Amino acid sequence: MEYCIIICNSTQHMLNADKILKENSIKTELIPAPAEYGSVCSTAIKIDAYNVDVAEKLLKINSVSVKGIYPYKIRKLDGLLEIINKGLNRDIKAVLEKVEKGIELTEDDIVLLLSADGDENLSSIYKAADEMRKAVVGDVVDIRAAIEFSNICRKNCLYCGLRRDNLTVDRYRMDVNEIVETAKELKQMGIKTVILQSGEDPWYTEDKIIEIIRKIKKETNMRITLSIGERTEEEYQHFREAGANNFLLKIETTNREIFKNIHPDDDFDYRVKCSQWLRGNGYINGNGNIIGLPGQTARDIARDILFFKEMGIHMVGIGPFVPAAGTPLETYPHGSVDMTLKTVAVTRLVLKNVFIPATTALATVDKEAQVKALMAGANTIMLISTPSKYRNRYRIYSNKNMVDLKTAYMAIVKAGRKLPPYINKEYIKEIV
Repeated sequence: MEYCIIICNSTQHMLNADKILKENSIKTELIPAPAEYGSVCSTAIKIDAYNVDVAEKLLKINSVSVKGIYPYKIRKLDGLLEIINKGLNRDIKAVLEKVEKGIELTEDDIVLLLSADGDENLSSIYKAADEMRKAVVGDVVDIRAAIEFSNICRKNCLYCGLRRDNLTVDRYRMDVNEIVETAKELKQMGIKTVILQSGEDPWYTEDKIIEIIRKIKKETNMRITLSIGERTEEEYQHFREAGANNFLLKIETTNREIFKNIHPDDDFDYRVKCSQWLRGNGYINGNGNIIGLPGQTARDIARDILFFKEMGIHMVGIGPFVPAAGTPLETYPHGSVDMTLKTVAVTRLVLKNVFIPATTALATVDKEAQVKALMAGANTIMLISTPSKYRNRYRIYSNKNMVDLKTAYMAIVKAGRKLPPYINKEYIKEIV
């Protein structure tokens, strides 16, 4: 079956278009917009090609501003098998042949890649993912920065060092002015996107979050990512209207039993509903999983990846489980770096045009793992930019590695990738 994608001239027009098409019984799928069509709207609407004429008329009648309607291109990697190892496993080769031809991978294909071992097999998977990354998002590594503004949390997740019942944590909250001033410092560095991250702290009401968003927008005009957990649909809508651009809310695992075990006071269906609300409000939607949770299998991870695809996720954060002191899982071993890297690579092969960070958790387990992730499909690094007096108190896991601009610069250089042009060159001179 052939498909087309509709690119609108704004997020609001995209949401309106999607609603109109659905109301007229046209099946739609929201997907990350291919990079070649620019950034006027980060989400494209995918429809069956035979519906194009009707869709075009409906959108024109309803005054929806459309940049264009284009054929949906199958992303192929011509010549892939010529540049990867010749001695790789036959079954893995067959899956990579599907990648080369642009054929969608099945759940069993994904499980096969995630279960691969041996240097030749792994290096071939990583090479394929790196080629896909290069084809869809290029060589520049996006650098973003996080302000961890509160380590107080109402939730009691078993794996998280910020959990409500962890009495070893020295709690803090940053006030609005501290947060805004820190964002202004990041603006001077050249950072374009600030991530506002916290535990689920009810002290930061809807009004307080809106005040923070508006002040950062007024003072810096930076893009804002929120990572503040589960809220109501109305709150997500109001944060978006106030100026928030992105939202990161990880599912952690799509295995309901594991989810229930590690989230004693969470509801899986509500978490999914939150992601749907975020998508419906036009956020650049971030999600992700933890690799190495108790009881997790390669098939669980495969289903995570397919969930991200189904949800039209734009950014996928993938990190190994890292134990945190004062939690029920503090003696549990950390997740496998190899499995995490395989997940990064396979996520790139399946989702293609998405942001995938080389996560801080990877750097905590293995100081070279961020470089390895960049060479296996990742294209983003998040700096830890919390003020120093709070930084060591934000311990979602123990022995958290510090990722600053120097760390990011060194990883990018070692991976043979390019710095983003927006970083202030004066800061690079200080590092070099």
